[in-house]
Formats: sequence, structure tokens, C-alpha cells
Amino acid sequence: MNATRLPSLVLISCLGFGCTASGVSIRPDGGPGPQPCSEKALEAMKILQLRPGDSSSAEIDANQSHQQGITVNDGPVESYLTEDLGPLSPVTRLYGQIWTGGPNVVIRYYEARPPDGETIPICAVARLGRGGLLKKPGPRPGSAVLEFSRTGIYIVDSFR
Repeated sequence: MNATRLPSLVLISCLGFGCTASGVSIRPDGGPGPQPCSEKALEAMKILQLRPGDSSSAEIDANQSHQQGITVNDGPVESYLTEDLGPLSPVTRLYGQIWTGGPNVVIRYYEARPPDGETIPICAVARLGRGGLLKKPGPRPGSAVLEFSRTGIYIVDSFR
């Protein structure tokens, strides 16, 4: 479904809103601590009928797609869907934050941007079948190597 079919209420209510990664506490193991979803993200996901557990797949880094052994760094990330996620079509961009400090790489997504639409606040995480994104040490502090460039994307109602 393209963005022109998304309920106009979502597009109107979500412009310029969403949660950010600032202020996230860091756990002793180096991963991010709990974080609530913004009210705007919860509202937008309800309108889009995206529920916790809904899933899709995505390329983790738009600049390193279809590669093995990608290097990711702490900080912002731009990913894109490779399959539908509810009304969000493939190639919808996902914007979020990467943390490499814990035992696994953690990626939280705060916004989605359909190819022909406005940015929509969401709450989603990257996860593989057995849980986290297993990592190998990166070439420098604040980086990690992931075996695959693709991941599962899961809608959440808070970050734990």
C-alpha cells in the first residue's frame, strides 16, 4: 500500500513527531536501557494497524545492502524494508539508532518513511530468529561486524 492510501490522519498527526534516541540510559553491559515509545508513535501504529510482534525484513544499512560481513557503527542508521510491514511497502526507509556496546548489536527504529510519503513515527527493533544481532568485534571502538546485511524487523510497544 502506498502512502497516498495511508489514512490522512496519520500523515497529518505524525509530521515532525517521533521519539529520538537521546536520553537512553546505557546498561552495565554497554547496551541501551529501557525506553518508552512516544505517544505519537503508538497513535500512528494504532492507525496503521501495526501491532507488537508484526514483522518484516530489512536491509540494515542502506549503504551496505546485499553484503556479508557488514560493519556497523554506534549512531544513526538508515535501513529499508525488503517486504511489506502492514501498509508500509518494500523500500520504505527506516530511521533509527545502533548500539554496539553490549553482547549483541541493538538497533531501534523510531521513524518510517514510505517511498512516496511523509515520515511516520514508529517503534520497531531489528532481531534475528534466535534473538539479538550476533556480532564480531569491529575494526575500532564503537563498531561491530554483522554476518548478514539483512535482519528481521519487529514492531514493539516499548523498548526493553
